[in-house]
Formats: sequence, C-alpha cells, structure tokens
Amino acid sequence: MAGERLRDALAAYRRRYRRASRAERSRLLDEFCQLTGYHRKYAITLLNRRHESNSRRRCRGPTYCRKTLEVIEAIWRAAGCPWSVRLKALIPQWLPWARKHVDGLTPEVEKEVLSISPRQIDRRLAPKKRRLRRRLYGRTKPGTLLREQVPIRTHPREVSEPGYTEVDLVSHSGPSARGEFAYSLNLTDIYSGWCESRAVLGRGQEAVLAALKDIQASLPFPILAIHSDNGSEFINHHLIRYCQSRGIAMTRSRPYNKDDNARIEQKNWTHVRRIWGWGRYDRAEEVRAMNELYKGELRLMMNLFQPSVKLVAKERRGSRLIRRYEEARTPLDRLADHYGPRGLPQAVKELLALRRTVDPFELSRTIDRKLRQIEAVRSVRGVKS
Repeated sequence: MAGERLRDALAAYRRRYRRASRAERSRLLDEFCQLTGYHRKYAITLLNRRHESNSRRRCRGPTYCRKTLEVIEAIWRAAGCPWSVRLKALIPQWLPWARKHVDGLTPEVEKEVLSISPRQIDRRLAPKKRRLRRRLYGRTKPGTLLREQVPIRTHPREVSEPGYTEVDLVSHSGPSARGEFAYSLNLTDIYSGWCESRAVLGRGQEAVLAALKDIQASLPFPILAIHSDNGSEFINHHLIRYCQSRGIAMTRSRPYNKDDNARIEQKNWTHVRRIWGWGRYDRAEEVRAMNELYKGELRLMMNLFQPSVKLVAKERRGSRLIRRYEEARTPLDRLADHYGPRGLPQAVKELLALRRTVDPFELSRTIDRKLRQIEAVRSVRGVKS
C-alpha cells in the first residue's frame, strides 16, 4: 500500500510540476523532497518524466532448449573440449553420428544446434570450462652441438603447400626429472595443421630419429622442412645427415624464444598435455601403450575430426593488435582442398573414405577407455598423476 500511495503522490506532483511557474517549481521540489527524502537532483529527474512505467523489465527468455545444450555439451566432451570456434566448425560433421548417441535429437533440435554461434557456446559452456583449465610447463634443455650448421629462423614461415613442419619434445617426467622417462615427439605441418606424435623412452638421438622416421612413413605428404628448438636431440649428426640425404631443409629457433616455434608449442598442449597431463611415464609398456594411441585413435581424432584455425593476418591499430583467422577446418580437409579432387594422393583418398565410416563418438570412447586403462596400471604401482 505504501508503494501505491507513493506512486499516486508522484503522479499528482508531476502534474502540478509541469503546470507550475519557476518559483512554484522550487517550492514543490522542497515539499516533495521533504515528503520522500529524495535528493533534489533525483526529484527533478522523477518529476520531469512524462510517465512512470508500472511494468517490470522483461528479460529475454532462453533461445535454445535444454536438449540443444545437451547435444552441444555431448559433442564438446566427446571432441575433447575444443574452444567455441573449432566446436562450431566440427558440429556439422559430428551431428549425424550424434543421432546414435543422444536421445531425443529431433529436427528442431538439430536446427538449433547448427544455428548456435561460437559466442553463445562460450556463454553456455563457461562454467564447465572453468573447471578444466590447467597450466603446464615443459622440461627440455638446449644443446650446443652443430648449431652453426643449422640456420636460425625467427619469423613465421609463410607456406603454400604441406610438408613444412615444426617439431618438439614434450617431457613426461612428473615432479622429478631424475632417471629415464618418456618423451612425446610432436610434429605438426604448418600448412594443414596435421599433427603426428610418437612416445620415446629417454631423448637419445637415435631413438628420436627412429620416431621421426616412423612419423614420416605415416604422413600423407612428404616432409620438405623441419624446424626445431636447440635441443641436442635435434641438433646432432644423426638428424642432420638424415635431412641432408633426403633433401629436407632444417632450421632452428633462437634459444629461449618459444615464439619462434609457436605452432608446435600450441600443439604440445592440445595433442599431448591435455591427454597425458604432467604425470610421470617411465616404463617401456607405458611407452608402447602411448604409441598405440598415437598411431591409432588419437591420430584419427586429431587430424580427421578436429578442426583448427589458422592465423591469416595481424593488424596494429594504436595499442590494439587485431588478429584475423581463416575458417576452422580439419587438417584432412585442408589437404584435400590443396590437392584438389583430381590430384588427391592415394593416402588422402583412403583417409577421406575412412572418415565416412568412423563414428567419432565411439572413437572418443575408445580413447577414454584406453587412457583409463593406462592410468589404472600406473595407479596400481603407486605412481602419482
């Protein structure tokens, strides 16, 4: 009742205020402020309004139904929690398979799933993403052998064909770097974003070279150039002779400048650390299990079903650096677009045919199951993650 009386009094004062002279308005303001306790400036604002709305502000209702968000979350989790732009790009490819794994997927829900924007995905998944954030650090040391024979490249390489690669080692030493432990040799193609990884026990030069040869044999394109850091596992006679014998250009980054190797540093997180964490792996059977995943399910998931974005240009506007990216696509799609339908290599044709038959949800479950099996074996022998 008090609120209603105040609204009625305000309406009456407003009518009198509009008709009053300057001197009368001053007197009305004094009277209104004494009655309500309002500040004089606020009272002037209220009395000058034409009308007082009695309706509450209407909030926009939810645009997407709960089932739509469930489908998006299911795809997001099965795809390894990619960021919104990549998730938006992979939804059309994953949605047909989602019909087998998500109940209640109607045409209306599919339409909403396909229409959702990356920004809206970020809003909806924000609480879940916050629980998944982690920061990781590497543990490799630069070497000094034969550095003079390998030229330094500091600027980002601009390429127009696959085969120009960056390579790095990611340690799996856990909290202690003592003794021998596993490393992941990670190689990415600059043009397509194709990534291959192999696990090695220790970082011996011959073991790293053997893993690199195994990676080259599985790539759907030849290696034309290798760019690495200054670690002795790369700057050594074995790798230099191998590259020279096959006409592979070799360059290195500046010491302690990870930006010179930015593409592979990014892949170290998405393709290695997010999967294995920073626990210690130091047994031969663990390395074999890691390579089983690297050569099988992880290779297919990351290169056939996971879109990535490429930086196209940077523009400086005052203090702001504006980055422009191309549309998110999978590494396999970039290779297929590069070669064209008539000139597709046999390896690319086989991968395109394989993708049409592989269920990405089942692929994700297989990866999770194998990771749990590896972790169970490590837990039994008392190794902390």
